Amino acid sequence: MNALYRLTFFLLLLSLPLATQAQKKKSKAQLEKEKKENLSRIKEANRILQQTKKQKEASIGQLNAIKEKITVQKGVISNISREIHFIESDVQETEGIVGALQNDLDRLKAEYATMVYAASKTANSYNKLMFLFASDNFNQLVRRMRYLQQYSEARKKQVEQISKVQTVLSGQLAILESKKQQKQNLLNKQLSENKNLLTLRQQQDSVITNLSKQESNLKQEVASRQESVKKLDKLIADIVREEIARAARAARAAGKASSAGAGKVTLTPELALISSSFAGNKGRLAWPVERGFVSQKFGRHNHPVLKGVVVENHGVDIQTTQGASARAIFEGTVLTVASVPGMNNIVMVQHGDYFTVYAKLKTVTVKPGQTVKLKDVIGTVYTDSDGTTALQFQVWKNQQNLNPETWIARLQ
Repeated sequence: MNALYRLTFFLLLLSLPLATQAQKKKSKAQLEKEKKENLSRIKEANRILQQTKKQKEASIGQLNAIKEKITVQKGVISNISREIHFIESDVQETEGIVGALQNDLDRLKAEYATMVYAASKTANSYNKLMFLFASDNFNQLVRRMRYLQQYSEARKKQVEQISKVQTVLSGQLAILESKKQQKQNLLNKQLSENKNLLTLRQQQDSVITNLSKQESNLKQEVASRQESVKKLDKLIADIVREEIARAARAARAAGKASSAGAGKVTLTPELALISSSFAGNKGRLAWPVERGFVSQKFGRHNHPVLKGVVVENHGVDIQTTQGASARAIFEGTVLTVASVPGMNNIVMVQHGDYFTVYAKLKTVTVKPGQTVKLKDVIGTVYTDSDGTTALQFQVWKNQQNLNPETWIARLQ
C-alpha cells in the first residue's frame, strides 16, 4: 500500500467504523452513569448506616446497610474492570496504528534516501546539462526536462509525506502513553476498591457475630414480625374483598352486569383506565420513598443471621433515612387508613383493580376517599428503637400478591 494511502487509511480508522465507535461511546457513557449511581448509593448507604449505629452497636438494620454497601462496592469494582477492558482495547488499536505508521515512516525514509542518492549523481548543473544534451532528439530532450522536474517534485512530496506521518505518529504515541497511564491508574484504583470490599466483609462478619449472640431476641423479633404480617395480610384481604363486593353492588344498582369474574373488582370506565395505565407502567412506577434500598426482598428467604429460620415477605422492605416521606407511586384513591401492631400506620391506595400498601408509617397525611397523584406524600416512615427506618411496601392485583420490585423502576 502506498504510504500516503496508508496514512489516509489510518486517519479514517480513527473514526471508522462508525457503528463500532458509537457503540463504544454508548458503553462508556453507560459506565459513567453507573459510576454516578454507585457513588450516590454508597453515600446514601453510609448515611443510613450512621443513623443505625447511633442507636445500637449491632442490628439487622446495620447489617442490611452494610450488605447494600457490599453490593454497590462489587458494582464499583465491576465498573472499573469494564473500564480497564475498554482501555486495553484502545491500547491494542493504538499500538497497531503506531506500528503501521512506524513501518510507513521507515519505508518513506528509505525511499527518500534512495531518491537523494540518485539525485546526487546529477546534483550539479554540469551533469544536468550533460544529461539533457545527450538527448537523441528534441522530443527526448523535452521528456528528460519533464523527468527532472517531476523527480524534484517527487522528492518534495516525499518530504511532505514523511512530515505528515511523523506528525500523526507523534500524536498516536502521546495517545498511547495517556491510555497506558489511565490503565495503570484504574488498576491502582481497583486494588484500593478491593481492599475496601474486604473491609466491608469484615464489618459484616463482625455484625453477624454480635447479632448471633442475641439469638433469643432475634427469634422473638421474627415471631413478632410474622404475627404482624398475618394481621396485615388479613386486613388487606378483608379490605380487598369488601371493595370487590362494594363495586359489584354499585354495578348492580346502576343496572349494569358485572364484567368482572369472581374475586375481581368490577371496574367503571374511569377505574378501568387507571388500572390499564398502572399496568402499562410496570417496571417504570415511581419509588415509594425518595431515597433508600431494598433491605428485604419479596417472597421466602433465609434469615440473615438465624440458621434454619425462613421468613416470608409479601412485599419489600425499603430502608431509608430518618424522617423520610412515603409517596404514592401512581395516581389513585386512598382506600383505607388503619393501624396494625408491629406495622404501625397503614395506608392502602386503589388504582383500579390494583392496590398499593404502605406500612410502618409514623404519621399519615391522607384520609380515606382522598385522591392522590404521583409522588404525593402520604406520610412519614417509622424509625424503630434500633434506629432503622424501613417502609413495608406491597402491590396487589385484586386478591393476588405481586412482587413490587418488578413494578417500580430502579431508584434514581
